[in-house]
Amino acid sequence: MTTDNGIVTIAAAQSAAITADKLEALIRERGLMLFARIDFAGDAARAGLTMPASQLIVFGNPKAGTPLMQAVPTSALDLPLKILVWEDADGRAWLSYNATDYLQARHGLDADLMKPVSGVVALAEAAAR
Repeated sequence: MTTDNGIVTIAAAQSAAITADKLEALIRERGLMLFARIDFAGDAARAGLTMPASQLIVFGNPKAGTPLMQAVPTSALDLPLKILVWEDADGRAWLSYNATDYLQARHGLDADLMKPVSGVVALAEAAAR
């Protein structure tokens, strides 16, 4: 499901924690760089606040992202790629990420340059199973 703000959200078959672990494993298996795994709910808990599970996984491949940033430096605002794994108030897990066509339009990038980063879709779908 893509909304008009460029965000794609898909349902996960398992909890957010299991889905985030699976996503990280898939990133490593595919030889991508894991730049960060930010646990927003954990950070909230350390600040004395509560929120449903929410982790941002930041990953990429410099061979794929660098040409985008060379062509349009502002594309670095949206790179490396990110997938948010989160749970709603009912405990259902979801994965959300920026649609590649949104990123292409936002930065005026050539379609051929987008091909290497379009794998985010398959990665999210594999983690969601």
